Amino acid sequence: MQTLPSPKTPTPVQSTQWIFDPVGYMKTNFKRYGDLFEACVLWGNSAPLIMVNDPKAVQYILTHDTRKEFTSPGDVNKLLEPLVGKRNMMLLSGNQHQNRRQLVLPPFHGERLTVYGAIIQQISNDLITQWPLHESRNTREIMQKITMQVILKAVFGLHQGERYQQLEQLLRIRLDMTGSPLASAIVFLPWLQKDYGSWSPGGRLLKIAAQTDELLFAEIAERRANPDPDRVDILSLLLAARDEDGNGLTDQELRDEMMGLLVAGHETTATALTWAMYWIHSLPEVKGKLMAELDAVTNPNDPSEFLKLPYLTAVCNETLRIHPVAMLTFPRRVEMPMELCGYQLDPGMLIMGCIYLIHQREDLYPNPQQFRPERFLEKKFSPYEFLPFGGGVRRCVGSALAQYEMKIVLGTLLTQCDFALLNKQPVRPGRRGVTLGQKQSVQIQKKGLRSQQSLQTV
Repeated sequence: MQTLPSPKTPTPVQSTQWIFDPVGYMKTNFKRYGDLFEACVLWGNSAPLIMVNDPKAVQYILTHDTRKEFTSPGDVNKLLEPLVGKRNMMLLSGNQHQNRRQLVLPPFHGERLTVYGAIIQQISNDLITQWPLHESRNTREIMQKITMQVILKAVFGLHQGERYQQLEQLLRIRLDMTGSPLASAIVFLPWLQKDYGSWSPGGRLLKIAAQTDELLFAEIAERRANPDPDRVDILSLLLAARDEDGNGLTDQELRDEMMGLLVAGHETTATALTWAMYWIHSLPEVKGKLMAELDAVTNPNDPSEFLKLPYLTAVCNETLRIHPVAMLTFPRRVEMPMELCGYQLDPGMLIMGCIYLIHQREDLYPNPQQFRPERFLEKKFSPYEFLPFGGGVRRCVGSALAQYEMKIVLGTLLTQCDFALLNKQPVRPGRRGVTLGQKQSVQIQKKGLRSQQSLQTV
């Protein structure tokens, strides 16, 4: 039995590397130790944390995470509590997690997505209209506006008004507080979350959280007082949801789930869309193939048309592969002595699939640093070889909506306008909160209109 490989550098040094250069940390340790290694990246965490990037090993973990070998406890996700609250599904375990997931999942599938598609397209069209010709913009700011409005309208069920505007501003400020590697330290270092006064990061976070909560709880109270069975936004559907015993979600549980959907749905999708625009406009051959496919769409005012396009789907998948927004699966806890990849694992160890390193495997994705959508047309990858949304019982509940949103936003923007990338140097990945974003801003110029077709309104 081999000895579990572990970096020799002290935990504070590894933690700093993980916060400020997660890609470098993962690549370095993969080169040194291979498919499995111990990562000492969390101060105050007594349990060994293991990163795994062998697809078969990850498959075993994710298909046995409700059995005796592994569990998927919510308490190990405690670092997310300041962002999503104590009663969010991500922090629940066992039956509580399973029951909550059954309540939250239905609005993100099936016919519901059709309604959200029209909203997504209208938001994208409105943004095109407001963007002056020949003006360059920070692509992430554009995509954040789109995804924030999607969250507020499709998820929260809010439309223009004072509460909408206040929430949009507060939520943007709150999420931007972890928008750089340095700012992200507040997520990993609990002492930074404490209130040392209005000048401190923790003090600012708590103040903004309190203002946000006041608005959210007011909205929830109004919805409970005036139920409308015709509303199809996700908050309304969750308000009406009941478990097998007839119990619904409390106000606090609703608030925490909505914050989780905001963090997981707004930030991550904006990042993915920014990368997609960057790659499309960096590579003329990719843009040429995609535009030929989009130009063949008979009715670009129907968002469902974009969902059928194989090359657009491949572009979205390759975007999620090359720099996956989520770098790791949620941790699983080892519950019994066992062997994995030739190493002995002991009860209490925490183990995570390393999504980034799996997506960079040369044996799965030849020339993995090359952006090549054709991979997804030539081969079907298993859920353990391509897993941008995690897997098992902790797979992202909003994955279908995120993929749906990516295709509609990209299809709408590219069908209507010509854009040009202004960046002269390659854009590199860098930490943004608990996710992987861009180190530099992606600057896009609106060059001209491609279509004068009338647009539908929602």
